[in-house]
Amino acid sequence: MKYDEYRHARRYDVPDTVKVVDTMTDEVVGQLGNVSETGMLLMANRPLVDDALYQFRLEVGDGFDHEQPIEVGAHLLWQESAGASGQWWAGFRFIKVLDGHAQPLRHWLDTLVPAAQ
Repeated sequence: MKYDEYRHARRYDVPDTVKVVDTMTDEVVGQLGNVSETGMLLMANRPLVDDALYQFRLEVGDGFDHEQPIEVGAHLLWQESAGASGQWWAGFRFIKVLDGHAQPLRHWLDTLVPAAQ
């Protein structure tokens, strides 16, 4: 799949705060801005390493006030200052969704409203 195909995947607005945790450090690195089956926009709380690979846990709800963690491997494609002190926009493409987490990701996306394209 080419970059343009990743970029054109249907994106979904995230109505609630969804923390994104770096599983290597167990540190919250930010929260989701929007998400698709192939990637995400992260509002990071610090600059990240350009062109790096990350292992993240998305702490999403299951609709019943329980957290349903979804683990993904992600490649940082770009980042830029968000203008607010200490915040960065970062675009990622998913390179791997942990076995058993792809279906919960799709199910969660089915509950969200598509973002304006």
